[in-house]
Amino acid sequence: MALLQIAEPGKSQAPHQRKLAVGIDLGTTNSLVATVRSGTPEVIQGTAGDALIPSVVQYRENAGPIVGAEAKAAVTDKPLDTIVSVKRLMGKGYSDVDELAHHMPYLFVEGKGNVPYVQTAAGAISPVQVSADILRSLSDRGCDGVGGDLDGVVITVPAYFDDAQRQATKDAARLAGLHVLRLLNEPTAAAVAYGLEHGEEGVIAVYDLGGGTFDVSILQLSKGVFQVLSTGGDSALGGDHFDLAVVDWIKSQANAVATVDPAVQRILMVHACAAKEGLTENDVVDLDIPEFGWTGQLSRTQFESLIAPLLDKTIRAVRRALRDAQITSDDVKDVVMVGGSTRVPHVRERVRSLFNQEPLVHLDPDTVVALGAATQADILVGNKPDGEMLLLDVIPLSLGLETMGGLVETIISRNTTIPAAKAQDFTTYKDGQTAMAIHVLQGERDLVTDCRSLGRFELRDIPPMAAGAAHIRVTFQVDADGLLSVTAKEKSSGVEAHVEVKPSYGLGDEQIVDMIQDSYAHAEDDKTARMLREQQVDTDRLLGAVQVALDADGERLLCQQELQQIQEAVALLQKIRGESLEPSILRQATEQLAKSTDNFASRRMDDGIKQALSGHRVEEFGGE
Repeated sequence: MALLQIAEPGKSQAPHQRKLAVGIDLGTTNSLVATVRSGTPEVIQGTAGDALIPSVVQYRENAGPIVGAEAKAAVTDKPLDTIVSVKRLMGKGYSDVDELAHHMPYLFVEGKGNVPYVQTAAGAISPVQVSADILRSLSDRGCDGVGGDLDGVVITVPAYFDDAQRQATKDAARLAGLHVLRLLNEPTAAAVAYGLEHGEEGVIAVYDLGGGTFDVSILQLSKGVFQVLSTGGDSALGGDHFDLAVVDWIKSQANAVATVDPAVQRILMVHACAAKEGLTENDVVDLDIPEFGWTGQLSRTQFESLIAPLLDKTIRAVRRALRDAQITSDDVKDVVMVGGSTRVPHVRERVRSLFNQEPLVHLDPDTVVALGAATQADILVGNKPDGEMLLLDVIPLSLGLETMGGLVETIISRNTTIPAAKAQDFTTYKDGQTAMAIHVLQGERDLVTDCRSLGRFELRDIPPMAAGAAHIRVTFQVDADGLLSVTAKEKSSGVEAHVEVKPSYGLGDEQIVDMIQDSYAHAEDDKTARMLREQQVDTDRLLGAVQVALDADGERLLCQQELQQIQEAVALLQKIRGESLEPSILRQATEQLAKSTDNFASRRMDDGIKQALSGHRVEEFGGE
């Protein structure tokens, strides 16, 4: 008798066969890949025993790209063809180039969708392409390390990456031929690594200062659940900015011009980075800059004063995150240091002072994120179905849509745990309205003009009804990667429209932080502005209804004096509507017009009833 091969749905026919997955830390300065072997996460090294791959790509004419250490060696010789810190460009727009050009001296050209391309010997290259080339190199190393093709990867991103930056990262992975199991926030990945090692429960603060980004996350660890209570940070602040501060100092000491040749700028950045690293172990480092004919010394005290404003920004972000989590620094059980820039002694001193405890640094800050990502990849690929760890991340900014009067109706608030879905019902504004424009927004303010537009779409073929009769349900869904989709559906007819929110570029360097700060600073102003806009909408609705009624029945049901009085009241309200910024004044004037038209409304109702009954006998309506 023949035997059938039977497997449970979704399970391998060979249950003992292990699936191959890796975690990838796609960093600004360096990247690396890790996997889980015998239950323990470990970094996959290259043939030369190196764990880190420099996030550098050199492009050549009529030849393939060079990735990693070899490309990094060409930074000073081929500065325009060798792209470093591409992570800063992910999800950014061409309009952001000016603020990036100071430390990214490339030849930028505007590409499709306002994306900044870099002109190289191989042509114009997009940031997504550069990241894809780095990911492809990491994938090759991963395949060699695990001994076969990958079934899936987890890629880490800064917690403060917005929707566009996350989508750009996913696009790069897709271009590299990778199956992304999940985008995982870098601080959460670090907490996974430390949480597994200690097995302790409590609140953990993750201070993640990398080459180009800074993140802080406050997490609650409890019974295998890693819940992110709040996030904060800056998507354009990291060790590269420390280097840039040293470069500017060198220029001032050497009396050099502020703007130099791209090749010289790259050489200066290399000198600055070496000086920064030297000051980790030494009190003073010597500097020799032949390009300027200048030699000198930089002390640790001088360096600390140069980077103090940058560290102040990180400390402010940490305090905001603690406030958002509704805790104090005393409630934090452990502080985890992540990212190569946390090796700077002054960084550790500032964090130690803020939390009044020694931060955890015994796991390599360069590799801890990749180790956590590898652990999560091993779970998601199905190797540990019984020991699944639950990771509850949050979204960094509120999501909503535009309503009448240019107001923002928040659907999902910031710091909401993801994945998340929330629906809200809306209705039409005018009689017979058959379409509705849906404008999706991101931000913390009450007015559309103060928030960021994520996308627009239209819901059409709504059955014509009286204003307010239609019921349109708008549903926001944020997946585990932090990516948003929006659906609008009219209930009675079932007509539906849907959009995957995929902006062509991301927020500016400090826009996310500014948005949150502005929401606090302008809370009272926003409250007043919302009240005014809402009253203006009510006023406009009344003015429109009165005008329709006057056009239809004014001359037939009103005497000339009554008609003139209402028209004058309408004109007065229109004048106040255009001039008054006080909601209470506008409300009083609106109520006055409504009161003055009560008799007119009653006559129209009576007239409508008479017309409906005209030609009918009482018996037809139930009389005897």
